[in-house]
Amino acid sequence: MAKPISFPLYEKLPLKNTVHRILDTTIFFLLLSLLAYRMLSLHSNGFTSLLALFCESWFTIVWAFILSSKWNPVEYRTYPERLLLRADELPPVDMFVTTADPVLEPPIITVNTVLSLLAVDYPANKLACYVSDDGGSFLTFYALLEASKFAKLWVPFCKKYGIQNRAPFRCFYDEPIDDSAEFLVEYTKMKDDYEVLRRKIEDATEKFVPLDVSAEEFVAFSNIDRRNHPSIIKVILENKEGLVDGLPHLIYISREKRSNYRHHYKAGAMNTRLSGTMTNAPLILNVDCDMYANNSQIVFHAICLLLSSKNEQEFAFVQAPQSFYDGIKDDPFGNQLVALLKYMGEGISGLQGYFYSGTGCFHRRKVLYGLCPDGCMETGGRNPNWIGGKLTDEGLLKSFGHSKEFTKTAERILTGLSGKADCPHDLSSSAEAANQVADCSYECGTSWGTKIGWMYGSTAEDILTGLSIHARGWRTAFCKPDPPAFLGCAPSDVPSTLIQQKRWATGLLETLFSKSNPFIATLTANLQFRQCLAYIWILSWGLRSIPELCYAVLPAYCIITNSHFLPKVHESTLLIPAALFVIYNLHSLLEHHKIGLSFRTWWNNQRMGRIISTTAWIFGVLNVIIKLLGLSETVFEVTQKDQPSTPGEDNKKDAGQFTFNESPILVPATTLLFVHLAAMVKALSDLNHGSHELRIGEVICNVWMLLCFSPFLKGLFRKGKYGIPSSTICTSAALAVVFVNLCKRVSIA
Repeated sequence: MAKPISFPLYEKLPLKNTVHRILDTTIFFLLLSLLAYRMLSLHSNGFTSLLALFCESWFTIVWAFILSSKWNPVEYRTYPERLLLRADELPPVDMFVTTADPVLEPPIITVNTVLSLLAVDYPANKLACYVSDDGGSFLTFYALLEASKFAKLWVPFCKKYGIQNRAPFRCFYDEPIDDSAEFLVEYTKMKDDYEVLRRKIEDATEKFVPLDVSAEEFVAFSNIDRRNHPSIIKVILENKEGLVDGLPHLIYISREKRSNYRHHYKAGAMNTRLSGTMTNAPLILNVDCDMYANNSQIVFHAICLLLSSKNEQEFAFVQAPQSFYDGIKDDPFGNQLVALLKYMGEGISGLQGYFYSGTGCFHRRKVLYGLCPDGCMETGGRNPNWIGGKLTDEGLLKSFGHSKEFTKTAERILTGLSGKADCPHDLSSSAEAANQVADCSYECGTSWGTKIGWMYGSTAEDILTGLSIHARGWRTAFCKPDPPAFLGCAPSDVPSTLIQQKRWATGLLETLFSKSNPFIATLTANLQFRQCLAYIWILSWGLRSIPELCYAVLPAYCIITNSHFLPKVHESTLLIPAALFVIYNLHSLLEHHKIGLSFRTWWNNQRMGRIISTTAWIFGVLNVIIKLLGLSETVFEVTQKDQPSTPGEDNKKDAGQFTFNESPILVPATTLLFVHLAAMVKALSDLNHGSHELRIGEVICNVWMLLCFSPFLKGLFRKGKYGIPSSTICTSAALAVVFVNLCKRVSIA
C-alpha cells in the first residue's frame, strides 16, 4: 500500500489508573466476601439466600470481566501533520454511508453526513463516497442530487477558510469563526444556499412540492417496492480529471431485493461489493447516515494508525468512539455512553483492541476479504484453493462469486495492490459488473457473510464482524482525536432508547449463542483470553436482565413475606453489603466526576441502568429465545433519527422529559414500581404496628428502587405522552397483584 515510513505516525501511551485499580479490586473482594456469606447462610434463610446467591454470583463474574478489561488502559496519539507532505503515499479510501428508511432517517440528515465527508481534508482524487440506501428511496436520491449541486460551493468554501465543522447544519448553528468582511459575505451566501437546499428537501419529504418521477434520472424509482426491486446505481458526482482539490466521487446504490431471498439487514447492505468493481480502495470507512465527520482531519488520524503499524499487518481497523451532538444536559436517558466509552474503551484498547461499533470505523479491505495477519486466507484448515500464498482462480470464484471482474479486483487487494489494474476515468463503464455483484442471488454458494465481508447471523452485525476479525489474530485501534471524529444523533426519548437497547441486546445474544462466540474463538482460533472476557462482558448484556430483575424484586418480596435476604441490623456481616453499596456508588461517581460529568449525569446513568436492564434487555432475551426455538426470526428495528435543528428553533421544550407509549416494553418496569409501592405500604404498616423486626436493609433497597423508577411514578399521574397509558397501568397493576398474592401465599405456607 505504501513505503515504510521512518518516523512514528502514532504513539501508544499507557494510562495511570492506580486509584481505579484499587477501588475495582476492593469491590471485587467485597463481592467475593458477600458470596462467602451467602454460602454460609443458605441453611438459615432458604430461598431468598439461594436467589441472592445466584444474582450476586452473576454480578461477581461480570465484575471480574470488567476488572480484566479495565486493568491496562491505553490511548493512541496520532500525528497527522507528519502525513501532510506525503500525499503520494496516501492510500485511497472508499466511504460508505448507510441508510434504510427515509421516514425514520430523514434525507436531510443523510445529506449533512455526505457533505461533511465530501469536504474532509484528504486528496479528493483518493476519495469515493457511496450512499447505500437499503430503502430504495426516491427521496434520498433526490436529496443527494440536490446536495451535489450545493457541494460544489460548500467543499471549496470549507477548505478555503479552514472550517472545522463541515456538516452545514452544525456549521451554521454555531457563530461564524471569522469576522472579516470577505468571510461574512461568503458565509451568509452559503448559509442562504443551504437554507434553500434544506427547504427543497423538506418540502419534497413532506410532499408540498410534486416531483417528476418520470424524469430520466428518476425513472428507476417509478413504482418501486422497497422490499422487491432491481439494483439501482447512480453516479452523482465523478472526479474524472483526478483533481486533488476537486470533489470526490459520489455514488448512490440500492442493492437488488427480492421477496424470496434473505437480505441480512445492514450487513447485507455493506456486502454489496459495488465499490470493489468501481474504485476498489484498500481502505473502507463506514458511517451511519446520522454520524457526520466532526473532525476534518479524521482520515489522516486513521491513516496514521493504519499506515505506520508494523508493515501494515497490526491493525485490522481503526474505530472512533460514538459521540453525539445536541446531547441533552445530564444525559437523562443514559444513552450518551461517555463514561462507559472512556473507561471500558481505553481498557479494551490495551488488550487486543476495541470492538467494531458499526459506524465511524476505517477497515482494511483485505481484512474484510478474510486475510489473516500472516498474509494467508482464513480457510478453517488446509485449502487446495490456496497455493503458494495465492488464492487460485477457482478459489477466488468459490469465495467471492462468479464475477470475473470483481474477483480480479479482490485478487489485487489480497496480494497487496490497491485500486483497479485498469482504473477507468468513467465510473459508468463499471456499471454492468456493479449490477452483477449487487444481484441478491450473487452470494449463493460463496463465502460472503460467513468468512468474508460483514458477518451474517446477528442483528448486531458489527460486533460479530469485529469478533471474527479479532479471532484471526488481528489487533485493532481506538482513535480518539480532539475534536471528536464523528458526531451522531442519540435517541431523544425513552421509547427510542429502549428500542435501541433491545436491538443491541438481541444482536449481542445472537452472537453469544452462535458458532462464532468468543469461547470457541479462544479455544480454536487466535482470540486472546482477556479479549474473550471483554467480548463476553458486552455479549452478555441481555442475560444480565435476569439476575437484575430477580435482585430488584428481592427487597419487595422479603418485606411482603417477612423474610430477609440481607444480614439483620445487629449482625456485623451487614457491613459487607453496606460497604459494597457505598464504595461502588462512590467509585462510579468518581469516574464521572474525573471526566467532567455532573452528579446528575451519574444519577441518570444509574437510574437508566436499572430501567434498561428490566425492560429492553428482557425483551432482547425473549427475542433470542423465540429465535432459538425456531418460532420466529429476529427483526432489525431502525432507531428514529431527529431532524437537525436550525438556529432559533425551540428544541428544549421536551428535552429530558420521560415520555411513554403503549409498547409492552414498559410493562415490566411499571409492574416493578407497583410491587415496590406495595412493599413500601407493608413496611410502613409494620412500623406503625410496632414490628420488632424492621428490615432496614430491605427497606433501604426498596426506597432505592423507588428512586430509580421515579419517572414511572410521575408517569402514573401525568397525561398525554408524559403519562403511562392506561392499558400499561392496568396490565402492570394486575401482574403486581398476582405477584403480591403469591408472596402472601408463600408467607403463609
